[in-house]
Amino acid sequence: MARDGAAYICQSCGAVHPKWAGQCPACNAWNSLVEERTSAPPGALAPSKATKTRGLTFETLEAQDAAMPRILTGVAEFDRVCGGGVARGSAILLAGDPGVGKSTLLLQVCASAAAGGARCAYISGEEAIDQIRGRAGRMGLSDAPVKLASETALRDIVDGLKREAFDLVVIDSIQTIWSDMHEAGPGSVTQVRAAAGELVRLAKKRGVAVILVGHVTKDGAIAGPRVVEHMVDAVLSFEGERGYPFRILRAAKNRFGATDEIGVFEMGDAGLREVLNPSALFLNEGGQRAAGAAVFAGIEGSRPVLVEFQALVAPSAYGTPRRAVVGWDSGRLAMVLAVLEARCGLGFGQRDVYLNVAGGLRITEPAADLAAAAALASSALDTPLPQDCVVFGEVSLSGDVRPVSRMEGRLKEAAKLGFGRAFGPSAAAENATIPVTGVRRLTEAVERIAAANWT
Repeated sequence: MARDGAAYICQSCGAVHPKWAGQCPACNAWNSLVEERTSAPPGALAPSKATKTRGLTFETLEAQDAAMPRILTGVAEFDRVCGGGVARGSAILLAGDPGVGKSTLLLQVCASAAAGGARCAYISGEEAIDQIRGRAGRMGLSDAPVKLASETALRDIVDGLKREAFDLVVIDSIQTIWSDMHEAGPGSVTQVRAAAGELVRLAKKRGVAVILVGHVTKDGAIAGPRVVEHMVDAVLSFEGERGYPFRILRAAKNRFGATDEIGVFEMGDAGLREVLNPSALFLNEGGQRAAGAAVFAGIEGSRPVLVEFQALVAPSAYGTPRRAVVGWDSGRLAMVLAVLEARCGLGFGQRDVYLNVAGGLRITEPAADLAAAAALASSALDTPLPQDCVVFGEVSLSGDVRPVSRMEGRLKEAAKLGFGRAFGPSAAAENATIPVTGVRRLTEAVERIAAANWT
């Protein structure tokens, strides 16, 4: 049984329990219950009984500003994901794997925004000021007028931000901030929730944009209680595969912009470099296309992106064939393999199947079905697709190839990068900028690949 004024709080989901258990009944996580005080300790600040309450004031829609005031940081890819700049008075949570470059990105954002006239502060609870200066020197940002501080006490951070006016503040990271109102240790659910709540209130009250850096668990989820994700205005994830220099900034939640935009960066010795044309980055340069490769014409947010799907179908050395996929949904791969077997007569039952999206990019839209199917069929039949061909289309369980959104934009991007033909739904052939080999069923696509017939 917990002591008086204490409870057991799950560090995974934030659920509160009156007694300890080996497994959290709410999220089924093991060994995640930690005893924490739920009430403020003696001597902590408490609201005065003499505080006067104010009545609720209503306003009309016409009283609101037509456009949300924003801070243009000067980092175009970051501004794109935020919806055209960082909204004033907003709270943003940026999460990513350790070492992916979160601190590097935000230091560049602060330096660029400060060079444009914004008043920026970078507060770190993980690094000393000299460490931040050293990283800024390696990145060539030593002359940027950014205010630096190294602090973990929430009370001191809030007091400092109230004394001096800022436009943009970075807190790196929220797991290191602690409040003396609670006895729990830094990084606990209670402390993270209290610190995030106080900083979000500060952002709304003073009109300063606050960016909170968050850690992630080994499963890739944001560490701490899920309530923090509900409190902030935007949740951004910074992704990157080890061994690749590319980094993807993606919005999982955004109250001031779209959630399907991505920003692409390339990590180098001098920090992160913006990639304004991701299609050229994710494609193989020159040479004859090998069997099992298909270029997918996709859409990420408002921009078309061309990326290569690579498939390998090989005889299995074991009784249970392997199914490995990187950069695409494994459930979607199983569905495409089932359709190829049932509708097209291709057998994968005794073969290992490997599917990879080149460059470390993760594809989620259904329009990639036909590209994956074409790559698998090309590898199984040992017949390469044409070098100048892009593929897109959704595949249904009946084997039909369905039209997808923004087909004209996909074809224009392909034409801009020198591709001369496309392989996709029949509807894409209307008003196409490049010749389109239209197919209505996946069977037709496999037959054309087998016969190398693209006319």
